[in-house]
Amino acid sequence: MELLQNYLRTWLWGALALFLLAPQGVFASSHREAPLIANDPLADNTDVYAFRSPDDPNTITLIANYIPAELPFGGPNYNTFGEDIRYEIHIDNDVNSPGDDIIYRATFQQVNEDTTTFFNIRLGLQNLKTTYTLERSIDGGNTFQVIVSNGMVPPTNIGARSIESPVGLGASSYEALIQQSIATASTGETVFCGPVDDPFYVDLGGIFDLGNSPRQGTNIMRDGVAKTNVHSIVIKVPISTLQKDGKAVSQATDILDGDFVIGVWASASRRQIRTLGVGEVNDSGAWVQVSRLGMPLTNEAVIPIGEKDEWNARTPYNENPAHFEYFYNPELALYMDDDLFGTAVPAFNALRIQRSSLGVFDFGNGQDGLFVLKGNPALNGTALDDAVFGTLLLPDSAKPRSVDIWPAFHTGVPNFPPYQLATGKNGNPLAAGKPFVNNFLPNGGDMLRLNMATPVTDRNDPNFSSLGLIQAAVLGLTDPAFASNANLQFIPNMDGFPNGRRLEDDVTRIELQAVAGVVLAAIGLWYDDFNPNDPNASPVTNQLINVLQYSTGVEANDTTFRSTFPYVQSPWRGTEVGK
Repeated sequence: MELLQNYLRTWLWGALALFLLAPQGVFASSHREAPLIANDPLADNTDVYAFRSPDDPNTITLIANYIPAELPFGGPNYNTFGEDIRYEIHIDNDVNSPGDDIIYRATFQQVNEDTTTFFNIRLGLQNLKTTYTLERSIDGGNTFQVIVSNGMVPPTNIGARSIESPVGLGASSYEALIQQSIATASTGETVFCGPVDDPFYVDLGGIFDLGNSPRQGTNIMRDGVAKTNVHSIVIKVPISTLQKDGKAVSQATDILDGDFVIGVWASASRRQIRTLGVGEVNDSGAWVQVSRLGMPLTNEAVIPIGEKDEWNARTPYNENPAHFEYFYNPELALYMDDDLFGTAVPAFNALRIQRSSLGVFDFGNGQDGLFVLKGNPALNGTALDDAVFGTLLLPDSAKPRSVDIWPAFHTGVPNFPPYQLATGKNGNPLAAGKPFVNNFLPNGGDMLRLNMATPVTDRNDPNFSSLGLIQAAVLGLTDPAFASNANLQFIPNMDGFPNGRRLEDDVTRIELQAVAGVVLAAIGLWYDDFNPNDPNASPVTNQLINVLQYSTGVEANDTTFRSTFPYVQSPWRGTEVGK
């Protein structure tokens, strides 16, 4: 332990201090992520969030956003939730029960109060006035109970004349409409449905210009969805409602209690048959899922374009096993490897995966990673031991990222060796180290997995970071307050992505760093330029520093987040935002 700990407790803290204090960036998830759903924006999931409520830590806040890139000035026909769509948030809380355990289903109704005008709002009347019914199932979807009836959806924030003036709605403010729309469900949940600022932010133009993020040869970066809106379903739920045995969080055995792990995903479904008549649309037949979202960026940047529509139609419980290969050998890793196509994407030059970690382990696409140890006693008692979790995390050769990318997206990460920080491992990455995550729920596939027992990081804490678990790992490896021992203790940002997802979390940067192998490094599988045979070598090498410094170039949302429910911010006003 001495070599690693000496460096991690002394000058390594200084070497990484800049990263702890540096401003952080953000990118979120799936806008127009598949060919078919791109033509059906009202049913298009854009983002899913699940986090322990910062101002109410006995609750979890679930957010599902729909309708990408709404223009605030998009009249005369403004966006709102679709009448013929089932919007659902799904929760899995028990590995022993197949499929969902809890489902929240929202359906929306609209009325035109004044059909004599082309305006959306006039003289106190609304066209496309929208209300909703919220139902809850606690038996996996077999039965549903109505928990909110006639819930109010605020109108689009068109402008002052439409919202506040006496010839419009005559509201005191748009904020007053938001507050009036917050409902309390008959079963105790707090609910808001309506238009909000889109918390997603990224240089979309750069990212999808063959990975040109940060843009090369220019200092110009552009948040592709700045000053656009989405429609959000926000539900704040008591932890005791979501926990499989009805336990309050005060009953957790510790801050990584595995009995408090949930999986969260969202979907939209339409009727199977649509017929068009003169001025009318009729929907009939069975309900068919047309969109889903769990982990951010899965369908956008992991699943190839020819299979995106199939992925959207499936659930986490019936995924196509052929798609697993895209996690074992992610396409993005090809552009972080100079032996493959790394030189073709210069923006990712700082992101390089381990091809010879500790001089032995090759995590390049098509290589064996830790599978070279299969059958070796070194794996005994670890999560990679067949006797522990079977072949779940080390299924075969030529699947190098089955040990890191795969669990992050598909199983969650257990608090079990080797998935602990290198602190306390004495240079052996397979040994027990300092715990920092447990959201293991190997039931189903792509979902956000959240350990509800993990405490909240105060948003005003100087250690709060949009880098989520990446920053928790840095602190756990370098800050003397945490790196001086291998005990379980709360490290700021242990409640961050991919342990759930907070609004502030920079999921794009985190995922790109993860593909570049930063999680492997955190557990002691250091980058290639670390020499394990040199007693004076530091694991904080140039490659690690490069990965930690990487940024997409867009590093802040275009507005703030609320400190209280519904946490997302008011939608942009049409008269205050130009093209």
